[in-house]
Amino acid sequence: MLDAIDETIVQALAGNARMSLKELAHHVGLSSPSVSERLRRLEERDVIRGYTLDVNPKALGYQFQAIVRIRPLPGQLQAVQKLIEATPEFCECDKVTGEDCFVARLFLQSLEQLDGILDRIASKAETNTSIVKAQTIRRRLPPFLAQ
Repeated sequence: MLDAIDETIVQALAGNARMSLKELAHHVGLSSPSVSERLRRLEERDVIRGYTLDVNPKALGYQFQAIVRIRPLPGQLQAVQKLIEATPEFCECDKVTGEDCFVARLFLQSLEQLDGILDRIASKAETNTSIVKAQTIRRRLPPFLAQ
């Protein structure tokens, strides 16, 4: 569990992972060495796993996003997983329960590109694809649990 200061540190870094240690210390009302020690402990406890970079896919030429539900054919689970891992346009993929085994997010330059990617999977899995119109909630922290 996190105390209120740790929660404030995590929330501040979630808003700006490039915040300097001095700024973060001022934000939480502690000294820089105290905040540095808390950060070290949060990292050791695997609360903070990394500091990320948020890149706009459109600025890189990716005009479309698609969510693809993937159901491997019998005996093809490992082959499909390797195919997903080897396709760089898949930027996220979750192994899930239910009728499908994978739910993946693709970044695409064109809809024709989608056909090429799905064609490589078609002999090993069934797919169901949705084009993303808008991302109404960007990735965010889960709520902190009450102590």
